[in-house]
This record gives sequence, structure tokens and C-alpha cells, in this order.
Amino acid sequence: MTDLVDIADVGRDPRRGGYSRHGFDRVELELREWFTEQARRRGLDVRPDRNGNLWAWWGAPGPDAVVTGSHLDSVPGGGAFDGPLGVVSALQAVDLLQAKGFRPAKPFAVVVFVEEEGGRFGVACLGSRLLTGAIDPARAAALTDPDGVTFGEAARAAGFDPARMGRDDEALATIGRFVELHVEQGRGLTVPVGLAASILAHGRWRYTFTGEGNHAGATLVEDRRDPMLPASRLVLAARRAATGGARATVGRLVPNPGGTNVIASSVDVWLDARAEDDARTREVVALITEEAERAAADEGCALRVTEESYGDTVWFDQALAAEVSDVLGGVPSLPSGAGHDAGILAAHVPTAMLFVRNPTGISHAPEEFAEAEDCAAGVVALATALERLAG
Repeated sequence: MTDLVDIADVGRDPRRGGYSRHGFDRVELELREWFTEQARRRGLDVRPDRNGNLWAWWGAPGPDAVVTGSHLDSVPGGGAFDGPLGVVSALQAVDLLQAKGFRPAKPFAVVVFVEEEGGRFGVACLGSRLLTGAIDPARAAALTDPDGVTFGEAARAAGFDPARMGRDDEALATIGRFVELHVEQGRGLTVPVGLAASILAHGRWRYTFTGEGNHAGATLVEDRRDPMLPASRLVLAARRAATGGARATVGRLVPNPGGTNVIASSVDVWLDARAEDDARTREVVALITEEAERAAADEGCALRVTEESYGDTVWFDQALAAEVSDVLGGVPSLPSGAGHDAGILAAHVPTAMLFVRNPTGISHAPEEFAEAEDCAAGVVALATALERLAG
């Protein structure tokens, strides 16, 4: 996978391990330049849309296009495959098709979506959400990163006008069918390549506990209103609520002001919750919220809960999946516990996903892995599917 090797040193995170590549930061902009150069080497015409997504067209753009691609950003300290494997595989699928003299009969494009992971601005699949109108552009522009930079400011610095961002019917209308290849984010595959059947209902919630900041040594325990206590009870409540296949995770907790010898004045806790359908996901979040409210009251703290993003269960297009599976000679199908740009597009266009086996079952961490032979099988599978769809 020579293209993955090309970017192997871009965005390495010496503190966390793995990679930290986020929407419109220096590293992601470097990767966008790399993609543009690689696409042009293959004779593709690269055009950004007004939401910051990159489109590399093989031939003239037009309606009923066959589109593939993924994203180049990562979670903080993420693995090498989540996102970039789909982009690299799309480029290499073009190589295979061009080498055999194939020319698409339909418009054909490789797309790179911006800020899929939400690792910088907190909302996942931001580029595809903006494209489809799934998020209000004013809300998106106002999202801030940990340094206080808004998404609108970052977009403007990258050459995009935040005032023009939002649902793009012209770009959306060009997509006839979309196929995204992605590394498997679990350990369900026993063969190199499989298909996604669905995506679990999932969302992100922010719990803000507000108490009273004070001195860690001079304040008696009985005089404290410490928001860290209800925050810690929320973490435990999330584990207790995640039963019967549901998932509830606290991966980020930020105390303010964050001093070692300071009782925090407030604590922000982010909850990620997922389950098989909307009702079960909402039930899990309600149970956790009830416990968080009790914990806040017990400590004399206030609590504010904000739903930052949410997506209901996604079922991928059955006819497209059947066509792809048929041309591949039959491949297994499995649900995805992770969100994807393909899941956002699925409400608007026929969409399918290919998975490449991950023998570790680890994702969103440096240990994420896929064998070179399985990656190659994924490229061949994607090229075979694209040849059928665009031929």
C-alpha cells in the first residue's frame, strides 16, 4: 500500500501515539494537498465544493455519477487506516481500472469529506452533514475547537467562505450511487472483505456540571460543591446502562480550570451512546441522564445536558448491496457500530460500504491494523464494484 506509506509520517502524535489529523488543521491541509497531487497524477480533475469537501472527477462531472471515497482526518491519536484506507483504495482502484483500459460510461468521482471524525470541532461527519443539509450551517460555523477557533474561522483560513456553506443540492444531485471502503472497526469478518448492512443509532451528548471552584487544601470536604463527583458517577452510570448490545462511552472529560490543587468550578463530560435503534439509544441516554441529575443534586451542583449530534439507525440500500455482493461472488454482511459519511448520504442516495478485515478488532487507537493482502483484496473488490456500476 504505497500511498499509505507516502503519508505514514504526516500527523504522527508523539504524545498519544498514532495520528492526530483534524479538519482544516495544518496536518489535514497537507493531506489534502497530497490527495490533490495524487489525483491529478491519475488525470483526475480536483474541485472543492463550498463545504470544504474535495471531489476528483474522472471525466466531466454530471448527474448519476458513481462516487467513492472516504476521509483523511482522524480521532486524536487514531490509527493509520480509519479514513485514509478508503481514500487510498479509491485511488488505487482507479489505477487498476486505468491499467486495463477501462473508461467510465457514467460520471465518476473520488471524494474526500472534511472533519468526518469530529476530532476538532466535536460533530462527526461535518462535511457530509453540511452537503446534505443535516446540520444548520450557522451552527456548524460556530462550533469551536479546544483552542477556541471556530469552524467558520478555520474554513475561511483554508480558503472557504463559511457564509456559502450549507446544503448543496447541485453537488448532491450529481451522486447516483456512493460506495465507501473502510477498515473494519471490530472483529466480525473472517474473510478479507465484507459489506455493511446497517449503522447503529448513535449520538453525542455533553454534560456540564457546575459547582464551586475553591482551594483543594483550605476547603473542608463537607463545604464543597465539587462537580468532579457527579461527573465520575456519570462515567460509572454509562457502563451500567450499556447492556444488551448497547454501547455507552465517556472518552473525554474536561475540568475547569484544571489545576491539580484546585476544586473544579465546572466539568464537561462527553457521552457517546449507541444501540440497535432509536428507542433503545434514547432509553440508554435517559437512564444515564437520570443518574447524572441525582448525582449533581447530591453534590449541590447544577447540570446542563446538550445533544451535540445524533443519527438514527441507517440501513444501506439493499439493491445496491446485492449488486455489489453479486459482482464480488458473494461476501458476508454485518452491521457497523461506527458512523460514516456513507451513513449520512444514505438518506439521500443509494449507498453501500465495503469493509476490509481488521484482525485486531481495534480502531480509533494506534493498534488499528489490516494486513497488506487484505487491503489489496479490498482494492480489487472496490475496483470490481466500481467497474460494474460505472460501466
